[in-house]
Amino acid sequence: MLARIQKGIQKIAEAGLFALLFFAWYSLENEIPGEINVIAGEEGQFNFDVPVTFTVEDEVQDVFDNMAPVTEGNPSEYTMTCKLFGVIPVKQVDVHVVEEEQVIPGGLPIGIYVKTDGILVIGTGSISGADGISHEPAAALLKSGDYICSVNGEAVSDKKELTRRINDCGAEKLDLGIRRKDEQIDVFVTPVLSEDGAYKLGIWVRDDLAGIGTMTYLTDELFYGALGHGVNDADTSSLLTMRAGSLYQTDIVDIVKGEHGTPGELTGVINYRKEYYLGNIDNNSEVGIHGKLDQIPVQLADVPAVLVGHKQEIGVGRADIICELNGKRKNYEIEITEVNYSETKEKREIVFEVTDPELLATTGGIVQGMSGAPILQNGKVIGAVTHVYINNPTKGYGIFIEEMLK
Repeated sequence: MLARIQKGIQKIAEAGLFALLFFAWYSLENEIPGEINVIAGEEGQFNFDVPVTFTVEDEVQDVFDNMAPVTEGNPSEYTMTCKLFGVIPVKQVDVHVVEEEQVIPGGLPIGIYVKTDGILVIGTGSISGADGISHEPAAALLKSGDYICSVNGEAVSDKKELTRRINDCGAEKLDLGIRRKDEQIDVFVTPVLSEDGAYKLGIWVRDDLAGIGTMTYLTDELFYGALGHGVNDADTSSLLTMRAGSLYQTDIVDIVKGEHGTPGELTGVINYRKEYYLGNIDNNSEVGIHGKLDQIPVQLADVPAVLVGHKQEIGVGRADIICELNGKRKNYEIEITEVNYSETKEKREIVFEVTDPELLATTGGIVQGMSGAPILQNGKVIGAVTHVYINNPTKGYGIFIEEMLK
């Protein structure tokens, strides 16, 4: 009987130890980044206190004091193995030795205009036909998020051209060249003569999009990054595939304060005249929009460049965001409450709360249109604002600046 009790206690202890080790592994997996950049010739700083050691080649160095074993003479890329208590492997960290980098922090409101690469299908619907019957010719054939690239083998680039091609073909079956995600397919649809005398497919489409955002940074060569997240279509929630894009100066004309459950908004006027054109948009990705300006904006002409801060340097505590609300670009105080290294936290890696009384009085916190506002800590650009808590506009998320600079 005693032996059975002892065996049971042993099993419970083993299960408890396993659970403890699993919890420690899971916690450290999220506390330590899987990839870091360090400056050549400098000893990198880690802003996390965890009982681990890093093994680099044949050397083992403790990291209890937040010091990374990176010094001049290391290769440009290598891997460190992180071990809990120096014994249990937790994860591997890819290290990239890079040169020191500086950028001009932005904070300017920008007008964004993009043309889609193909004609984006938002959805399908019914048509009241000339025969008095309701038709849905594209139902189950075209999907939300599809891009129409051609009609009967001939390229189309905008809604007007698509409408003309459909009418020219009348009731003949059309061969639509469709890009669906990364796949090119052909879809055959027969137009219906509607009650207004035009031939239609029963689809809602879009060929361009405009909006307001914030510039994050500018380099000496006038390359910029903005938004911190991609330009997405509001109806399909998909990243917009763009053919061309332009950046314009914009003026904020109204501010809708954020409230619990209702995000606020910056309302701006985009002037498309040539003298307000800033530059092109070359790329729209999950980490923001990027391109090159024709010239430096007046508001940034005298702004000095600052160092880029790496993710392992970011700590909980005081920081600032920069934005322009009432015609004046300025810093507003925030408090970083959490730094996430997990790959599941993309674009929500920095968690913060607005503490600046002026910003809270003006906007209620973070509002739509502030995406891309640079985040600074200890004199370095460390990230950009990306999202707001819907139920608490005083709280927001940010992306690491390194992700935008890749």
